[in-house]
Amino acid sequence: MAGDQLQVLNALDLAKTQWYHFTAIVIAGMGFFTDAYDLFCISLVTKLLGRIYYFDRDSPTPGTLPPNVAAAVNGVAFCGTLSGQLFFGWLGDKLGRKKVYGMTLMLMVICSIASGLSFGHDPKGVIATLCFFRFWLGFGIGGDYPLSATIMSEYANKRTRGAFIAAVFAMQGFGILTGGIVALIVSAAFKSRFDAPAYQFDRAGSTVSQADYIWRIILMLGALPAALTYYWRMKMPETARYTALVAKNAKKAAADMSKVLQVDIVEEQAKVEQLTMKEANSFGLFSMEFARRHGLHLVGTTTTWFLLDIAFYSQNLFQKDIFIAIGWIPKPPTMNAIEEVFRIARAQTLIALCGTVPGYWFTVALIDTIGRFTIQLMGFFFMTVFMLGLAIPYHHWTTHHIGFVVMYGFTFFFANFGPNSTTFIVPAEIFPARLRSTCHGISAAAGKAGAIVGAFGFLYAAQNSTDPTKRDKGYPAGIGVRNALFVLAACNFLGVIFTFLVPESKGRSLEEMSGENEEEEQMESAAPHNRAMPA
Repeated sequence: MAGDQLQVLNALDLAKTQWYHFTAIVIAGMGFFTDAYDLFCISLVTKLLGRIYYFDRDSPTPGTLPPNVAAAVNGVAFCGTLSGQLFFGWLGDKLGRKKVYGMTLMLMVICSIASGLSFGHDPKGVIATLCFFRFWLGFGIGGDYPLSATIMSEYANKRTRGAFIAAVFAMQGFGILTGGIVALIVSAAFKSRFDAPAYQFDRAGSTVSQADYIWRIILMLGALPAALTYYWRMKMPETARYTALVAKNAKKAAADMSKVLQVDIVEEQAKVEQLTMKEANSFGLFSMEFARRHGLHLVGTTTTWFLLDIAFYSQNLFQKDIFIAIGWIPKPPTMNAIEEVFRIARAQTLIALCGTVPGYWFTVALIDTIGRFTIQLMGFFFMTVFMLGLAIPYHHWTTHHIGFVVMYGFTFFFANFGPNSTTFIVPAEIFPARLRSTCHGISAAAGKAGAIVGAFGFLYAAQNSTDPTKRDKGYPAGIGVRNALFVLAACNFLGVIFTFLVPESKGRSLEEMSGENEEEEQMESAAPHNRAMPA
């Protein structure tokens, strides 16, 4: 196939690992670092928002966000992310990866700062402003998913492509971890400066006025890493696969990659015209030909990402509720507002450090050895096992906190050394260049639909079904944390089944996976046979 492959694409596929690979990982990865920080830091401060803006002097428990408000604060960014994934994914195929890449980053920077500056005359005004800016923050984050994955896949060589894309996504783990560390530092600083009694001893005095700065500082700091990488994003050249196969500009593709790879590459305009005129490179997303070639692949990538994110985001966003339910974090009335932020941040940082971050880097190390399919299947299977291990003896864990935390950490480990990484990687490898960003955006949007189900559904489902005193204020009876864990285990098991629709892409070029060189391959395989036939 190398004979029919464009020289510029063949050079990329066979390139040794070079400095530009690591530069691309850092530039794309810092976007994902920011994405994770911004999406998950809200879970660190929702309890604080409830104490500040929904304080009830007559209540024996601290103020909490009403059900509809909590659902909006936790979930509105995911609604924006879903929209952004579809829009920017499509735009990345129409205008080019590079042109759109800067827009998403600037939107993230502006909306991170604006989220921390959410003001209003009353609590409703503050929360409404916060939700508005978090929606548009999510919109920018959504664009980063298809663009980062597509850019990295199109820059990488085929031997280590999986590791490079996984390394970009692994920055999500550092974003989650950094969110917890920032919350720890900020809350510790305020706690040492502004001492306050627990809620049960002084209801009004347990939340000092200065606590309002804590959540604002945590949210606004999310703009910093994105702003620092904006310049370098704008300096990256457009990917050769987009320039050659979509924009049909062989000269620019060869010139850009000659600089990057530091080798002379011949422009092949005639071959580009020939490749792009083929039937295999002309069908659209809604054509029968796409459905025949890639329909089941798209079903596989969307369903597995959807099912994963129901479990993954439920676990991440509502760790604090689970930790309180099993008694690892003290009951809210026994703490002041700043102490509660500190305790929640400490718990989430420990889980991220021990389970979340290592899982990502196990994927980076092993994905090009054991393959995407095996890692995804294994991850879904062990997530199911550990979820059942938490749910079946659930009442045992309420008195054995360390065991619960270890088991809970393993579910995060196998999510990240498993489908949370592979569902991001595979859609960037198996679809044609002209539809790659769009299809990745569709797959990622399906994932965010799962995250919305997790964010809104788990909030209600985890409420105690029998004892109203153990429910958050204003919530109806749910099915309880134990039964909610059974539901998440079922989602993971379905993920095992739908993984069989996803092809293995280890060690194969993007054009092999997408079928963009299919006709040449068929001709090559048929040629020896034809030569053997008598005249």
